[in-house]
Amino acid sequence: MTAYHHVSDPALVREVLRRAEDFGPGNALTAVEPLAPAARRVLARSGFALPPVLASATGQLHRTVRGVVARFFSPARVAAREESVRSLTRQVLDRELPAGTGDLALVTRTVPAAALAPLIGVDPARLPPGEQLHRWSLDGLVLFWGRPGPEHQVELAHSAAAFSSWLAGLVEDTRRDPATVFGALGAAGIDVVRLRSLAFFLLIAGQTTTGLLVNTVLHRALAEPAAWRAAAAGADALVAEALAEDSSVPTWRRSCPADTELDGRTVPAGTELLLHLSGHGGGAGLAFGHGLHRCLGAQLARSESAWMVEEIARAVPHARSGGAGPRLELLSFSAPLTVPIETPAGSARRPAP
Repeated sequence: MTAYHHVSDPALVREVLRRAEDFGPGNALTAVEPLAPAARRVLARSGFALPPVLASATGQLHRTVRGVVARFFSPARVAAREESVRSLTRQVLDRELPAGTGDLALVTRTVPAAALAPLIGVDPARLPPGEQLHRWSLDGLVLFWGRPGPEHQVELAHSAAAFSSWLAGLVEDTRRDPATVFGALGAAGIDVVRLRSLAFFLLIAGQTTTGLLVNTVLHRALAEPAAWRAAAAGADALVAEALAEDSSVPTWRRSCPADTELDGRTVPAGTELLLHLSGHGGGAGLAFGHGLHRCLGAQLARSESAWMVEEIARAVPHARSGGAGPRLELLSFSAPLTVPIETPAGSARRPAP
């Protein structure tokens, strides 16, 4: 098991992330638990590969990819999705929880993917069914950030291989269209293997982590009737509090390629650092990282989460928590997987307009 050098002080976390040459991102996407040979063979047979391309890349490659991808997540493009996200939230809520009782995660597993697809130039109709994409994404998170045993790794590897094969088809169909993120990157000289690598984590980070964040915000708001009432009027503050105190991405990794210093102490070459991004009073700004590798989807995640929570709170104003359910607890991902709610008999349910 890797012995991480933990960094919790917000100022030091920012310093580590700012000093990209001293503390590299090469381990950001490597499997926490080294993959067993049988799991590696499953991935190899499918052509699965994750060469550095964005979160784990450096230098000119990183700058090129980041510059292209950033255009697809511009403030204007994100703001333009507001009404569609709100409308879709109401529609899915009406379909999945018509009586105001059930699991709100059925909404949070569906809306973020449908919101992400148009931003990156992909027709939402091209996406696999919501539950399939959700399962592929969770399996990918567990494979790379969990500690599964060898047999479980093989199961997860088969899931990752199936997801990767579907993504390969998506990339192939869109990489010549400059209106898509994969086409724009292809035009910038990014090869198809790296496009597939980007697609794997872009699809996971762009929708699953947002859904998990919304789950967290909903749980926190439902715990206090006053907070739930306030959410209907505006959820920005609730989202900011969740990001600061209980982010769905509470930690991130960095590695030290050469001896360096941090906080007056020597950090030896080869040290792996675990940066604590939330839960220490550092503010919501660290939840999405800092510096050259700050999450490009930060505004989308914050805005979309607030829009969804507001619409849900307005639709089921008398909802109360149905209790705690299972949680995802991985090295860098933590959130409730379900959000059960109950609505008292006779309470008003506000259908979608």
